[in-house]
Amino acid sequence: MFPTKEQLLKNFFSCMTWEEKYLYIIDLGKLLPRFPEDFRTQQYLVSGCQSRTWITITNYSHYNSSNNDFLDFYGDSDSTIIKGVITIIFSLYQNLNIKSIVKLDVYNFLNQLKLNQHVTITRVQGIYSIINTIKMQINNIIP
Repeated sequence: MFPTKEQLLKNFFSCMTWEEKYLYIIDLGKLLPRFPEDFRTQQYLVSGCQSRTWITITNYSHYNSSNNDFLDFYGDSDSTIIKGVITIIFSLYQNLNIKSIVKLDVYNFLNQLKLNQHVTITRVQGIYSIINTIKMQINNIIP
């Protein structure tokens, strides 16, 4: 289970320096579940990301008896910082149904953290590529 949005904000802003914030982001990356090797393919590789990063989303509503469609998110990267950013993004999506996920403004939350001011422009572009990949995959799942 990932931290909630509120826990993320509280923990992030309790870090006094950006070095502490980076260490917190790296620690968050350790929360990602093991990435299925079957998905470590070109198809799931995020285009436009400086590091090798994979994202895949599966719909498990056929296992769920409720009317809400929920998604499983999987991600991995060879960058510890990006793994942490993936965890932050996935944290925002956890326990939301597809309709809520589509409406969620991830960029707004990341702007609250001011990540774009403290990572390189290529990292920012990579983060946007991750978010765009997630949106594209979700759009492919929506009936």
